[in-house]
Amino acid sequence: MKILDQQNITGVAALLIHAAKIDEQYSDDERSLIKEFINSYLKNDESENILKDAEDLEKNSNQLLSFTNIIKKETNDFKSDIIRHLWKIIISDKSVDQYESNLMRRICGLIYFPDKMSAEIKLQILNKKWLILLKMNVLNVNLLIV
Repeated sequence: MKILDQQNITGVAALLIHAAKIDEQYSDDERSLIKEFINSYLKNDESENILKDAEDLEKNSNQLLSFTNIIKKETNDFKSDIIRHLWKIIISDKSVDQYESNLMRRICGLIYFPDKMSAEIKLQILNKKWLILLKMNVLNVNLLIV
């Protein structure tokens, strides 16, 4: 995994926060997923401070462009990982509304990432989530039988 500097991590984290807030619900689960992203790219104990800085940056910004410029210059593997984190955050509340879908299409356009690949990533995450829920339901049914 690529290690980014703190400034770039803060910028990308601000984009993730923007995605989390677009449905006007910024949950603890979404914050945890963003911290997971920060920890995956920056190997130190500053994740809480970076998250706070990213929240301030997102609150005081009115453009996606500055956040996406960091990603646009990188490889497709890196872009794919960012798109995966974005979808995880958006899907974490178990629904995807029109504003979230529109945001993802805009981000993909700004970073030159194919919509088809974004849709495939979204489906992978949804399938994984459904498998987990299905296993939980099976376990619950088994507990009822005993």
